[in-house]
Amino acid sequence: MEVDMQLLAPLIGIQLLLMVIALIDLVRRDAGRVAGGKKWPWALGIIFINTLGPIVYFFVGRKD
Repeated sequence: MEVDMQLLAPLIGIQLLLMVIALIDLVRRDAGRVAGGKKWPWALGIIFINTLGPIVYFFVGRKD
């Protein structure tokens, strides 16, 4: 099975962009404004659960 990098590159770029934006938001946010009160589980989820991790953080993890 041959994968066309021209199709895959934008998806990889979107994944990396989501991850970086989510991690920057997490670092800047106080622990009290994060669901669960701890940042490290969210950081692990953002990094290791591809695409879904950052999306879940944006919709569930932030308290505003």
